[in-house]
Formats: sequence, structure tokens, C-alpha cells
Amino acid sequence: MPDLVSQHIHNLREYRLPGLDLGGDFLYPAYHGHSILNVPASVCRLLNVPEMGAGSVDHEPLYKLGKNIQRVILVLIDALALHRFQRWMNDDTASIWNRLTQEGMLLPLTSITPSTTSAALTSLWTGQSALVHGTLGYEMWLKEYGVVANTILHAPITFKNDIGSLAKAGFTPEGFMPLPTLGPHLLAHEVQTYAFQHRSISHSGLSQMFLKGAHVRAFNTAADLWVNLRHLIETRRDERMYIYVYWSEVDHFGHLYGPDDERTAAEFAGFSDALERNFLQRLSPVLRKDTLLILLADHGQINTNPDPYYELVNHPDLLRRLHIQPTGENRLIYLFVRPGQTEAVREYVERTWPNQFAVLDPVYAVKAGLFGPGQAHPRSMDRLGEYILVPRGEAYLWWADKRNQLIGRHGGLHPEEMLVPFLAARL
Repeated sequence: MPDLVSQHIHNLREYRLPGLDLGGDFLYPAYHGHSILNVPASVCRLLNVPEMGAGSVDHEPLYKLGKNIQRVILVLIDALALHRFQRWMNDDTASIWNRLTQEGMLLPLTSITPSTTSAALTSLWTGQSALVHGTLGYEMWLKEYGVVANTILHAPITFKNDIGSLAKAGFTPEGFMPLPTLGPHLLAHEVQTYAFQHRSISHSGLSQMFLKGAHVRAFNTAADLWVNLRHLIETRRDERMYIYVYWSEVDHFGHLYGPDDERTAAEFAGFSDALERNFLQRLSPVLRKDTLLILLADHGQINTNPDPYYELVNHPDLLRRLHIQPTGENRLIYLFVRPGQTEAVREYVERTWPNQFAVLDPVYAVKAGLFGPGQAHPRSMDRLGEYILVPRGEAYLWWADKRNQLIGRHGGLHPEEMLVPFLAARL
């Protein structure tokens, strides 16, 4: 198994988008069968339902695991990079996953571009790329509303403690992303969908965008989650199900302390222990054999260090050449450049941060397939600006009007951001 995983990793590292080779240690999204974009279609296939989206994961042994199953549980760990997952499951941090790997299979997949939660989760519920669904970053210029919005909180980026306030401009989560989603598709084929989310986000605007047709179940702790999930299966044992579990704390701890910090590892260990004690050990053998468990991440995370060198407040000569503050991600930056300033901006970036950013024309990036296959959302090009900056190594840019204290970051094309685990095991 490790040799198979290593070979797949090697293949993904060698993969290039046609016409787009930025050099350096970039890893590109492999949308045609080796990306999280392909997971929704695979879920459908495992449940013997017609596929939806951009095609399924290209790995036939996966589907041999899924014959005659009653339910699929997809556990989505926010920001769980593949290499950390492998380390933690082999060093006794979370050994339950090592045992599940031996009973099933582990594949590396790539995230999408941008490698960030709001874009990735939308792809996981629509089977469509960010280019198609139009959620292209954590912060996004919405020309139609005249505002730069936080795509998770659904509020202007400068607003504090006012979640969902885009509604005041006529924004509705359901109307913003009017694509077919997984819940109604599965329901049309007699599969019920359940979504387990922490109580703080269980009815958030982002969730409302893509959880149509799903029964949302809120939880408070990992123990609460796994006991409630087990009870659901036990009381609805004859029901065909797709059960989605979202766990955000690995991402939270990674941002705050760093993805390799002992507290981040301990958080994943606690979550995994609760899974084993409160679900796996107590679920009856009859119900276990009809259940397929998938572990997945939306993206990984890379360790960075807060550095004034990357803070735009210290670069007024760059800021004055932009219409607005950058948008997107700290590690995938969209620049909206004032007329006549494009060459000056490029020269500033290359002179100030030599060999630390690839500078991309968004039209070229879209044509090369960086943001995925499919018919572009009519607003996609508006949202990408005049330049895209793709950081090399641990570089980033910080423009928020608050202290720069993040350690773990994501959004870009580094292997630590892009490579994620896809573990599938018949229980």
C-alpha cells in the first residue's frame, strides 16, 4: 500500500496542466479523475446512483469496496494534508486510520484551485469546478453587489460581527449558486442525505448554498457527533444514506498554532479517538458491513511565519496602483490593477519579492484549466482581477486591517496545500 500511494504521489507531482508550467515546486489540480472534484460522482457510483458532476475518481479498486452498500459516510477534515495524515496514522497519534487503511485503501488526491474551504466544499456538493460555481476565494469581489465579500461569513470583509449582512444588498445563499447539488440528486434515487456540522455553522449561509435536500444535524463535540451518528444509523437501518461529516478544528488549530504543532496533532487524535470509541467499537457487525467510510480533506495547509515583509501596509507603492485591496487568498492573490499600471505592478512584485511569486494573467490561467473544467460562471472573470499571484515556498501577502497572526495558510499550489488523503474502507 505505501508503494502504491508513493507512486500516485509521484504521478501527481509530475502532472502538468497543458500550456501551464510555472516551474518550481507547484502541484496542479488533477481534475480528470484524481481530484476532490471527482468525489461527488464517486459517491453516486458507490451508492449505485447515476453520477453527477465532473466524473468519478479514477481507481477501480475503490468501487469493488462499494458493492451492495447501504450507506456512505464521508468524513471531511478541513486542512488535513496528506503527509501529516500519513505521519499521524503511523506514529500512534491516530492509529485507527492505519487499521482502516489496511482494511480498505488510501489514495492521494489533489485539492482544487483555489485550495480553500468555501470553494472546495461547493465543489464537493455540486461536482463542479470553482470556474463553474464561481466561488473563487475566501474574499471575493462581487461586482453585482458592489462589495468585496467574505465567502464563508457572507458579509463585506470590513464588517465585524455581522454575519450574513450581504442579505441587506439583496444577496441570498440559495440564489447565489443555482447549480444542482448532491442532496436532491441522491433523494431522486431514494438515498437520504444527512449533514453533520458543528452547531456554530449548522445553518450558515455557506451551508444553505449547497445543503439543499440534506437533513442537517448539529453537534457540539466529537463525542456528541459520533454517538448521534451511530444512533441515526441504528434507528434508520433500512434507509439508504449518504452521511457527510464536517470537522473544522484541524484547520482552526493549524491557522492558530501551525499545522505541525502538537496541539493540532492532539486535536486530530482526540477526534479520531472519539470515532473509534463512540462509533466503530459500538456499531453492530450487521450495520458495519453495509457501511463504507471515506476520509477526505478539502485542502492541506503550509506552515508560514508572520513577517512584515509580506504585509501590504508596508508597500504603499504597490497599493496605490490597485483599485481595491487584493482579494482571493493570502496564498492565491487577485490584483485589481489601475489602468496603465499593469507593467509597474508586475515589476514591483518581481523586484520586491524576487522568485517568490508567479504572476499569471487570469485569462491565460482559465484557458489552461487552472480553475477547472466546464462552462465558466458568467462572473468568474470579474472576480479574478488583472493579475493572479501564485506564491512559491512559504510566501504570501497580507492586507487585512488586523494583526497578521496566522501560521498555517492555504489557497495556493504547494504540495502541502494540494495533496490530500482519500481513504475508503468497508466497515
